[in-house]
Amino acid sequence: MDSGITQSARVAERSPDQRDTWFTRSTTDVETAFGVDPATGLTATSAADRLGKHGPNLLTEAAKDPGWKKIARQLTDQMTIVLMIAAAVSALVSHEWETPVVILAVIIFNTVLNYVQEARAENSLQALRDMAVANSRVRRDGRLQEVARSQLVPGDVVLLEAGDSVPADGRIVEAANVQVAESALTGESQPVEKFVDTLDDASLPLADRTNMLYMNTALTRGRAAIVVTGTGMDTEIGAIATLLGEAGGDKTPLQRRIDRLAQTLTIIALVVVTLVFAMGLINGDSWTDLLLTAVSLAVATIPEGLPAVVAFTLAMGASRLAQRGAIVKQLSAVETLGSTADIATDKTGTLTLNQMTVRRLHIVGRGFRVSGEGYATTGEILIGDGLPLPDLTDALTAMALCNDSSIHEGTLVGDPTEGALVVLAEKGGIDVDGTREALPRVAEVPFDSDYKFMATFHRDIDESAGPTYRCCVKGAPDVLLERAGSVLAEHGVRPLEAADHERIQARIDELAAEGLRTLMIAGREIGNTVPDDSAALFDQVDHLTLYALVGIVDPPRPEAAAAIEIAHAAGIKVHMLTGDHLTTATAIARNLGITGDAASGSALDALDEDELAARARDFGVLARVAPEHKIRMVKALQSNGSVVAMTGDGVNDAPALKQADIGIAMGITGTDVSKGAANIILTDDNFSTIVAAVREGRGIYANIIKFVKFQLTTAWGFVLVFLSAGVFDLAGGAPFTALQILWVNIIMDGPPALALGVDPTESSVMTEKPRPPGEQLLTRNRIRRILTFGIVMATGTIAVLAFADDMFPDSADDPLFVTTLAFTTFVSYQVFNLLNVRSDTRSVFSPQSFTNKAIWVSLGAVIMLQIAVVHVAFLQDLFDTTALTSDQWLVAVAIGSSVLWIEEIVKAVIRFRQRRRARQGTLQPTAAR
Repeated sequence: MDSGITQSARVAERSPDQRDTWFTRSTTDVETAFGVDPATGLTATSAADRLGKHGPNLLTEAAKDPGWKKIARQLTDQMTIVLMIAAAVSALVSHEWETPVVILAVIIFNTVLNYVQEARAENSLQALRDMAVANSRVRRDGRLQEVARSQLVPGDVVLLEAGDSVPADGRIVEAANVQVAESALTGESQPVEKFVDTLDDASLPLADRTNMLYMNTALTRGRAAIVVTGTGMDTEIGAIATLLGEAGGDKTPLQRRIDRLAQTLTIIALVVVTLVFAMGLINGDSWTDLLLTAVSLAVATIPEGLPAVVAFTLAMGASRLAQRGAIVKQLSAVETLGSTADIATDKTGTLTLNQMTVRRLHIVGRGFRVSGEGYATTGEILIGDGLPLPDLTDALTAMALCNDSSIHEGTLVGDPTEGALVVLAEKGGIDVDGTREALPRVAEVPFDSDYKFMATFHRDIDESAGPTYRCCVKGAPDVLLERAGSVLAEHGVRPLEAADHERIQARIDELAAEGLRTLMIAGREIGNTVPDDSAALFDQVDHLTLYALVGIVDPPRPEAAAAIEIAHAAGIKVHMLTGDHLTTATAIARNLGITGDAASGSALDALDEDELAARARDFGVLARVAPEHKIRMVKALQSNGSVVAMTGDGVNDAPALKQADIGIAMGITGTDVSKGAANIILTDDNFSTIVAAVREGRGIYANIIKFVKFQLTTAWGFVLVFLSAGVFDLAGGAPFTALQILWVNIIMDGPPALALGVDPTESSVMTEKPRPPGEQLLTRNRIRRILTFGIVMATGTIAVLAFADDMFPDSADDPLFVTTLAFTTFVSYQVFNLLNVRSDTRSVFSPQSFTNKAIWVSLGAVIMLQIAVVHVAFLQDLFDTTALTSDQWLVAVAIGSSVLWIEEIVKAVIRFRQRRRARQGTLQPTAAR
């Protein structure tokens, strides 16, 4: 059947009306039309041919702006317009060509720089989208495989379960208790039930096509298999034009605060520029020269570069987080990470390896150990009491049948816990594939966290007297104990007695105390009929015979304990929320170093909201939790003002992920619904990646603060220099020319400043308390620092203007000497100030100062260019400078370095205080300065 797509399907592809009515055709008709057997799927060759014909299963993205539009956008922003005004004023009021030409060169430089920044940010975000591509489980070449969703083709047989999003349009050919959330497509708020049955009415709307699944909807319950009928833009969702503009451009809260800050500072700068202009007129300066100076001073003091640098830093930070294994879906999560005070995390796969292995088996009143590791079937059930191995057939058969996973050459396809049961069955001598073929599944009750078990129903095709059916169940021991009426004993099945309950509960407690997860295996014969109704099937899961109790180990990740220790040192409380037994969870938490009280979900139910809020931070372990417990815990932590990060992987974790300040979904084991609700997706499901992401988030915020402090200190220094020069009538009230002002502006917004955005995160950030979420960009300490060093810069520069002739009388006859020395002094201040702002506490004279090559390359370039501006003849003419002697350079550098020495003294005092507080066991807030 898989020779290629049939003529019937080709006709359907050409006719939209026909294509849209697959729901009116039987499953056999659909399978024939697409040339596929659902049991085996397409062949690899046929899938490749169809991919070439239909193209990848992707929605067409909105067209990106061409390069000329991006350049036009750069040329119309506020900064560029101000520069253009400066160039026009210069051309009109002066008789020199140098100034307008240099200003135009600055415009070109800034445009190119911003264009490159935007391109890098787009490339980073595209890389994140590429990393986030999901896989689907399909049947191809007669076996279960995982393929990228973009590679799905019409005719593929796709398997779906609760939590999966539907990757393409398809006709249902297998369904078990299926419900689907279709609000994204139909607007229906409640999940709808889906079936295999053929529908007759070809005019049915999408919401009533109960045998079809559509791209971007999600299964909320059950399992299904579909034959793909449409991919990419040939799907129903692909026809919705609004999806083309799906990518949003909303700014993050930090970017909005930066914008407000820039607007406020712009108003202040314009007031200052007006004062400078007015004082110049009072002093008798030419209004044309003053106009050019005022425009140039506005360019230098208005912080136009802040929003662009923040966007650049956030995008680059998101790229670094992706390299760490954390894909950021929203830039707001990057800045929020630095404020994280509580991490509520799942256990399985996050704190542990998610490579389940059965270590203990209890059956017919005896306990056995199991050898072997992971998903390799090498190993055996060990006999420790010298007695013969009992008959394990019923238990191992149930493990193989009540199971959707498979192992191929040591590789798991499916759920890790189910994989562990498959491996145990193989170790016990069961041919899993052969057993599944001999006892085909005819119905099932899929696992759901509400009732905590899975049941499958199988027909015995070898019975000559007619078919008989059996039910196989696996689930939480306490749940199956309540549904059991008998137990498999040494001499066969016997009624379950009170003593059995006590014995089994003792075994559960024993395994849990060892840190093992417990799972009960059970079953029963149900005669010669199986109910069709899902509710009736559910009722059949009763009067069970208990076959076995297994203890499964999921080893802690080697790096998890160290990551938790780092989180605790950073003032972050770690809470483990798990469905495991309380004893098991407590044992694992103890091994990982998670501290605090331990409680079960039922204990949480006994607490009202106020009591839970008061105790929330005290809980280190919450066991046997349901989704509603998770969201209650998140809300309780938030009620105390904490920024909460929450991990999750299941469809029922979505509400808690949405509620948390930072929702973190598992990229490997996570369902599509959980990934859709999250802000961040972990590509490795590793807790240490969360801690690394918090560290990176703190570093990103610190880099933004560095740039804010650097630029505002320079701008404030500029303001004071010009105001002081006007008041004291130094250098005619205009100490720097328009081009000199623009040159310093390049230092502020150019490569040296941008290099701060990629500064490595300091190791000390994870020894500080989380940053308060409402912290202002300009805290009192930061404002004090900006004002202090702006005053230092202005004082040194004004001193040079006032006393340079006295210090160097031999150069006093040169009219350009004083302003050149003052100009070089101010540039020196910027070089040393850039080194200062890289750390609030670390000395510049430490090895960590050499961890950012970009800083040193850009500073080296600034120094060389400043030397050229002062000594190269044609640049002297452009910038109105004159050559300085070595002694004069030494004075400029010495005065400029004063900000460094003052800051070194302040940092030494801070380090002393921190050491003293450390001895007292206290932490300092992040980015206090």
